[in-house]
Amino acid sequence: MKKTIITMLIALVAICASAETYSYLKFTKTNGSTVTCSVEGLKITYDNTNVTVTNAEGTTTIALTEVQDMYFSNEAGGSEMQPGDVNMDGSVNIADVTVLIDYLLSSNASNVNLTAADVDGDGDVNIADVTQLIDMLLGND
Repeated sequence: MKKTIITMLIALVAICASAETYSYLKFTKTNGSTVTCSVEGLKITYDNTNVTVTNAEGTTTIALTEVQDMYFSNEAGGSEMQPGDVNMDGSVNIADVTVLIDYLLSSNASNVNLTAADVDGDGDVNIADVTQLIDMLLGND
């Protein structure tokens, strides 16, 4: 038993050490899109329904049911985070406005990419981001 525990600890240290050499954490979602997060200041938490990634860029929350794969990479590649794509479905549309307003009214970050939700880039997610997002959709940006 002791030998098994020591072997597991060595494997865990090796995995952690190799993860430190990567620049990005990537999630492949069930819809085929990829969410890429920098590992700078990386903190990952999860509950029964969501995985939340906090890093130097902000916070991203993804429903666990949407996560197909998670891996480290040195290439940013994949689907880049698009400002305004609040629900991370790969496009910016009225659904993102709805999700953003719902978040502001409830503070429930489930299925909300808070980095993409900060449309005006001021570091806060608020009603100004809703206005900017609507302006984007109307072509007034």
